Amino acid sequence: MRVLGISGSLRADSYNTQLLRAAGELLPDGVELELYDGLRELPPYDQDAEDAGAPASVQDLRARIADADAVLFATPEYNGSLPGLLKNAIDWASRPRGEAPLLNKPVAVVGASTGAFGGVWAQADTRKVLGIAGARVVDGEVAVGHAQEKFAGGQLVDAELRAQLGELMRQLAAAVELRVATAA
Repeated sequence: MRVLGISGSLRADSYNTQLLRAAGELLPDGVELELYDGLRELPPYDQDAEDAGAPASVQDLRARIADADAVLFATPEYNGSLPGLLKNAIDWASRPRGEAPLLNKPVAVVGASTGAFGGVWAQADTRKVLGIAGARVVDGEVAVGHAQEKFAGGQLVDAELRAQLGELMRQLAAAVELRVATAA
């Protein structure tokens, strides 16, 4: 089983990318995490570009999502919501309607921020957008507030948050197994 991790932050030492790496360490046996790093290459969503044939970067995103069994989104919170680049990626992955790679794909959302609440508004908005896009959004939240205190040397060091993240990863894997079982 393979989970694609998409960080909504472009920053090299992003807490959200570190959170995805921590999730990869906590996945159940037999499940691996692959990090997507093409967010900055995606052009703004444009129906005319879609109609003319999606650009190569979009085709790559769609193929990576389609090939994954599940997707884990990690979002920072910018001005009380998800970053525009992450929303843009979801918009591209939600097309074409009826056959989009996000359609019925199990997904989960986590987030980290230096603020007190760990990006809970951004996570809620991301889950809403993913649900509207047709993804199967796993309930559960891992909000890493004061991220600068929860990571050391690139590692999530807060035991309670690691336990929450591990539980969400088990739920995501179970959602994949349920999808496979109901498709058979």
